[in-house]
Amino acid sequence: METISADRLRRAKWAYTTRRVDQVKVAGILTDSPVPQAGDLVLARVDSLGQHRRLELTTSRRAEMFEGDEIVVAFGNRYAPDQFEGIVPDKFEPCRLVAAGGVAARVLNWHTRMKRATKITPIGLLTDKKGNRINLRNFRMPQTEGAAERPFVLAVAGTSMNSGKTTACSNLVKGMVRRNLRVAAAKITGTGAGADYRILVDAGADPVYDFVDAGYVSTYRITDEALLDVVKTLCGHLEESGVDIIILEIADGLLQRETARIFNMAEFTSRLDGIIFAANDALGAQSGISRLSSLGLPLIGCTGVLTSSPLATRETEAATGLPVYQTNNLRRAHVAAMVYNTLRNRRRKG
Repeated sequence: METISADRLRRAKWAYTTRRVDQVKVAGILTDSPVPQAGDLVLARVDSLGQHRRLELTTSRRAEMFEGDEIVVAFGNRYAPDQFEGIVPDKFEPCRLVAAGGVAARVLNWHTRMKRATKITPIGLLTDKKGNRINLRNFRMPQTEGAAERPFVLAVAGTSMNSGKTTACSNLVKGMVRRNLRVAAAKITGTGAGADYRILVDAGADPVYDFVDAGYVSTYRITDEALLDVVKTLCGHLEESGVDIIILEIADGLLQRETARIFNMAEFTSRLDGIIFAANDALGAQSGISRLSSLGLPLIGCTGVLTSSPLATRETEAATGLPVYQTNNLRRAHVAAMVYNTLRNRRRKG
């Protein structure tokens, strides 16, 4: 282990994924070719800028990066059909920044619209004063039992990334707040992203969590046990927060591995009072709703990119038989009240 000065650590740009880390506990770096593990914190040098030219800081602010900058990010996996697929490298060598939130990985493939990922060179894994690696798991929230009387829980799922899930969640939060309800929110799966977290805070949710709070840089390629750990940790804390309703976002689409698995987990689905499904078009909405309905899950409506088109909205209503909520209307108090009352009525009926 080599010691590292507090000044050097202070000058480095710390990524969003490191937001729970107590920087005072960092005492050194491992440089003798350690094999990275998901969640390990690494001090890295920016070699050449590519797709990501800015880094989301612990505050969610996007900071410009320059060649030669030192950044602190976490090794992790990423699944993003519209951007990159990346995995934790098996060697301590130059790799790529695959997410603005601060994920270092070996790139497997990328969307044709993407530039090459920003190239970085690991300098060393961060350690504590005893020489132990610093991992996000060291700073996670503990699991909790949750509340005996649970608030209403509404999940938002979708056909794919960029189908309108995050926008729907933030608008739902704002609508519920305008209805004078206390709202908590969380992103249960995905890749660490400060913008997704911050928009829920800005909309008025309190508290707001994501899987980073459970000690994971992303949920791609984690085990069923780890996925269940995320669910129990985040939902338990949300339930104990004394709110009226919890809004949960499930990342990516229903065919993504962890998304498919979480909707087959009774520990998760038994908590849900309703699901709103976001889609890009009517056929995607019909397919997704059919898939979730076959699992016996409580679908209560549709939203998403498709609601930009009145024709697509009409097609979706006809194809699914469910209410279709124009995304921006979800922020209206009377629309949020309709959604909330639907959840309340479903629970009353048992």
